[in-house]
Amino acid sequence: MTWTESLRRLPGPATALGYRREWLRTDIVAGLVLTALLIPAGMGYAEAAGLPAYAGLYATIVPLLTYAVVGPSKILVLGPDSSLAPLIAAAVLPLAAVGDPESALALAGVLAVLVGAILILGGFLNLGFVTELLSKPIRLGYLNAIALIVVVGQLPKLLGFPVEASGVIGETVEIVRSIFTGAIDPVATAVGVGSLAVIVAFRLWLSRVPGVLVAVLGAIVLSAAIGLDDEIGMVGALPKGLPLPSFGGVDWQDVVQLVGPAAGIALIAFADTGVLSRTFAARRGEDVNGSTEMKAIGAANVASGLFGGFPISASGSRTPVAEQSGAHTQLAGVVGALAVLAFVLIAPGLTAYLPDATLAAVVIVAATALIDVDGMVRLWQMSRVEAGLAVAAFLGVALVGVLQGILVAIGLSFVAVVVRAWQPYRTELVELPSETGFHDVARHPEGHRIPGLVLIRFDAPLFFANGGIFDDYVRSVVAKEQNPVDWVVIAAEPITGLDTTAVDELVDLDRYLEGNGIRLAFAEMKGPIKDRLVRFGLGERFDPTHFYPTIDAAVDAFRRRAETS
Repeated sequence: MTWTESLRRLPGPATALGYRREWLRTDIVAGLVLTALLIPAGMGYAEAAGLPAYAGLYATIVPLLTYAVVGPSKILVLGPDSSLAPLIAAAVLPLAAVGDPESALALAGVLAVLVGAILILGGFLNLGFVTELLSKPIRLGYLNAIALIVVVGQLPKLLGFPVEASGVIGETVEIVRSIFTGAIDPVATAVGVGSLAVIVAFRLWLSRVPGVLVAVLGAIVLSAAIGLDDEIGMVGALPKGLPLPSFGGVDWQDVVQLVGPAAGIALIAFADTGVLSRTFAARRGEDVNGSTEMKAIGAANVASGLFGGFPISASGSRTPVAEQSGAHTQLAGVVGALAVLAFVLIAPGLTAYLPDATLAAVVIVAATALIDVDGMVRLWQMSRVEAGLAVAAFLGVALVGVLQGILVAIGLSFVAVVVRAWQPYRTELVELPSETGFHDVARHPEGHRIPGLVLIRFDAPLFFANGGIFDDYVRSVVAKEQNPVDWVVIAAEPITGLDTTAVDELVDLDRYLEGNGIRLAFAEMKGPIKDRLVRFGLGERFDPTHFYPTIDAAVDAFRRRAETS
């Protein structure tokens, strides 16, 4: 395959070859509309990650251009994200030199490269399934906690005073104390709260106009007009030119310490991106390959880290804007990236008049979009166990730490799975005079048992935690029968797994039943489970005569034997 042919196999060039002229105007318009959000959002999330605001612009430009070439989704918008910001801060700031933003930025660049490398490797190994570890309860609790962390972290900037404490509780206590002791800067507060009000007002009553852009431009104009840059904190002017790869001051020990956080960020980034990618592709009647998506997000993160950025993912707020503005292809993202690049090159001094309080307002509004109280309520109504997992994820992320909280929540999810499999639903099956088949006796107490036959269904794989429960349940049902039992038939279709511990329990059960003159048989057992019994050396004990393709077949065999005996 030639280099040209390889290039054409990439999603971006493939889209370009099939590009339609009628898409051009809407793609350009969507890209320009998108720019109004890309600049303030990128700078705001960089600040939320504890990095210089200008890094957010580099983490916007480079990933968008990279993804336009290698990304399979046609309208996905990549860039800094509120759900990753606390993770980045937690990973980078403890290793960075105190008061040195360049040190933090170099570490964030290394972190992005590591995240990208993990995602690219995962894509080649087809590991997209690992995102399923982040179940709905975990994601719900995690996102609500992230919103709380971001809002609490931005309140001091909104109100114009510093906070030395760390952690949600420590920061909250110090914020409350500062408010009551009069530490609030009235000018910064007026600018911050005013910016917040403008953004919310436009979102509620004039949603077609980007309130974020109105608030940011208004604050810049106001600051320049009345000299607020001498009164309150400002974001500061952007560095001139574009960044080059620079990881100065980062040693191998730092790299090793960043590997763990990078794996966690990679998981979150791809989980967010994967959900958005599938959602928007489905709306357009398209399909997105998970492994290709994983590699594309990895490439975008590597590029971001090499050129002054930090870890990024898909944006749940900017992607819908691109879609609603009529974007058809990644050209909209390219236009947005080039417009941001033009801003960096042509007007780098403009942000010298952008108040920190306004940027804090932008981040707070964006973070509150992650809050889903209704979702928590619905989850509570549907499942107390899953609601408990969501609360555990929320408390773990908010109080212990983002990565630690996620790991705790994932661990609890596994515990919940084991508990459900440990105490699965099991029942005896009976016949109904008015219906064919065999039915749950708990739901149909009017049903009748077949004399001499016990039918049992056990709705879980058999493994070390529930093998004994299965054995005890079968024995208890047999013991309760008033008539002598000749056969026990297990409706085995739900049994999808079998380990060595459960096999021992199965053998003990068979010996017990055999000692009481009872034959143990299986109906609808899956082929792989039968193969496992043979592999475990039980082919003679459980020979083919013990298995029946259906419950009806097993019952018919029992009745025929009963008639001839």
